[in-house]
Amino acid sequence: MATNIFFILFVLLQCCISTLMAAKQTYIVHMNHHQKPSIYPTHHDWYSANLQSLSSDPSSASSLLYTYTTAYHGFAASLTPYQAASLRQSPSVLGVYEDTLYSLHTTRSPEFLGLDVEEGLWAGHSTQDLNAASQDVIIGVLDTGVWPESRSFHDLDMPPVPTRWRGVCESGSDFNSSSCNKKLIGARSFSRGSKMASGGSFMKNPKEIDSPRDYDGHGTHTASTAAGAQVTNASLLGYARGTARGMATRARVAAYKVCWKTGCFASDLLAGMDRAIQDGVDVLSLSLGGGSAPYYRDTIAIGAFTAMEMGIVVSCSAGNSGPSKASLANTAPWIMTVGAGTLDRNFPAYAVLGDGKRFTGVSLYSGKGMGTRPVSLVYGDKSNSSGNLCLPGSLDPAWVRGKVVLCDRGTNARVEKGVVVRDAGGVGMILANTADSGEELVADSHLLPAVLVGMKVGNLIREYVKNGGNPTAVLSFGGTVLNVRPSPVVAAFSSRGPNLVTPQILKPDVIGPGVNILAAWSEAVGPTGLNMDTRKTQFNIMSGTSMSCPHISGLAALLKAAHPDWSPSAIKSALMTTAYNLDSTRSPLRDAADGTLSSPWAHGAGHVDPQKAMSPGLLYDISVDDYVAFLCSLDYTIDHVQAIVKRPNVTCSRKFSDPGQLNYPSFSVLFGKSTVVRYTRELTNVGEARKLYRVAVDAPSMVGVKVRPSWLLFRSEGEKKRYTVTFVSKKGAAPPQGKTAFGSVSWNSDQNQVRSPVSFMWTELL
Repeated sequence: MATNIFFILFVLLQCCISTLMAAKQTYIVHMNHHQKPSIYPTHHDWYSANLQSLSSDPSSASSLLYTYTTAYHGFAASLTPYQAASLRQSPSVLGVYEDTLYSLHTTRSPEFLGLDVEEGLWAGHSTQDLNAASQDVIIGVLDTGVWPESRSFHDLDMPPVPTRWRGVCESGSDFNSSSCNKKLIGARSFSRGSKMASGGSFMKNPKEIDSPRDYDGHGTHTASTAAGAQVTNASLLGYARGTARGMATRARVAAYKVCWKTGCFASDLLAGMDRAIQDGVDVLSLSLGGGSAPYYRDTIAIGAFTAMEMGIVVSCSAGNSGPSKASLANTAPWIMTVGAGTLDRNFPAYAVLGDGKRFTGVSLYSGKGMGTRPVSLVYGDKSNSSGNLCLPGSLDPAWVRGKVVLCDRGTNARVEKGVVVRDAGGVGMILANTADSGEELVADSHLLPAVLVGMKVGNLIREYVKNGGNPTAVLSFGGTVLNVRPSPVVAAFSSRGPNLVTPQILKPDVIGPGVNILAAWSEAVGPTGLNMDTRKTQFNIMSGTSMSCPHISGLAALLKAAHPDWSPSAIKSALMTTAYNLDSTRSPLRDAADGTLSSPWAHGAGHVDPQKAMSPGLLYDISVDDYVAFLCSLDYTIDHVQAIVKRPNVTCSRKFSDPGQLNYPSFSVLFGKSTVVRYTRELTNVGEARKLYRVAVDAPSMVGVKVRPSWLLFRSEGEKKRYTVTFVSKKGAAPPQGKTAFGSVSWNSDQNQVRSPVSFMWTELL
């Protein structure tokens, strides 16, 4: 009996050991780069030795997935939790972190931004001059890859590839190295982290071929938005027909595929950033992100710091978690954080009810329609509690067949709801917003006749169905409409401040076009991205901060072409301080979520204005040492700071008394223990000599603002001058409702307005 018990315990122990050994996952190991012993020729050798020390198995070094040398110092490896814990004990290891999963932040915009003006964007230079200069600028796009056959990447009349370019065009079973050209000059893929996360099933999935080819569409869309060549007669199944073009039509594109069906893993993303920096890109465009984290735990922030230090502009999407407050991603001050707004273009569709009322929504449906005869309208299958959401399996075909179904927006994808209705026998769908989306209207290429309406209209239709006796509806479609007013409007989905990581830095920085954007598409997938969508199109219309980010990436490329001596911080300053805050009706920007006035927590400095950004007058520049002083002013250890800046000799002997002292182009004022906040800023003249600027302040009644001096005379180009601004929460004046308010500080000359938004908070963020 005792022998049996010991045998059972032995078997259980072996099972536990096997489980522990088998439970491997990807970890990113942050190393103290400068502690490499001299006996190892390379850091790769050192990292391999570290892995071999964890196991007696000589093949353990094969668990090394990536070695990072530029964007990050360390490696990614497949480890058991026990091995990860062992590595953490090493004095050479700064941190060991589980691989993070990031998500994608899923034509008309050039005209809307004023990029087609005949006199040119760059003062004193023609459009041809700017095009010629931008041919030397390379935009690296980290995304789902690229569809190289797209007409947006043709290289007609492009000069030879810049000789400084060190990138390559990888080949694969579905991607030839000859797929690249003088426009699309590089393409790489990074999949080891994704492979590990998928437990080995990655290679069995026929649509996940290990190559730079885009089987999702997102990467092709973002790359062509940033720098697509001009393509005439472009449209999505007839919608938005016209000439499609990117922001910087003559800039070069390099695609780095770091996102797969399982998502975008930090290990792959870091490998892509590491390689892109070494390849020689000038701009990095990342339409993806995760949640908030301290900068020393944020792989994008760490990689972007190196890029910034090497003169590379890093543009990232703010996220699609709006209108919730404090929902931002990518908030590091050395990153351009981009929110989304609407264009002056719309795709109207109409729902006419049986009581004669006609409501306007939006749609990109391109089929034959449902005719003119009204049919029954139903809502909320009583036999299923999720019928109002039109979730898969929630609609009874006997109840839905031959009818239009009213569906609530939320939980599952908008286009999927239409498929659920269609598969249940429905002939049309009215998709109605709830409070989460408010009045925001995002058009989709539905697979059945469908109209999206706002919350207010949705509530009226819901009430009609409940009380209409025999409710009916008929749907129709209005094509493409231009010159919509007001525009822009801040997208409801665009993530909002305040900045949880560093409340003293106002984010997002700007907004750009991000709603219903037409750009190139992968021909491997239908416009909805659903498996059952067999339609093929060379262009697609998409919405998200994923779409606004590459707009700003392309504009940054144009600014870098026009002003090659400007730092990434200077380019960001130019885009921020010249942004506008009035819509096409000359009214303050509004929020699509509820129609109320927007605030800098939603739109940052405002909507970008490329023409003004070319000649901003003054700049707020920030050096690498300034960013180090900023990091030292946070509650970080020296190891944390060194992990970000990758310097062995950081001592934090210089630090700001307040992180808000960073020379940022905006202000975020926190009234906590003190009712007085004082900041000093430095401006650099990049305009004409002998220019006088006077300050103008806009502040809420409960805040006093003093700026000293109140005027600045710049006698020469490149001259720098400082000013100090003091914000005082007035005694006896109650803080506003919500304990937040907003204002601005502007420096105005006879030619330029250099405007900085200001946010005020009366309570510290937790």
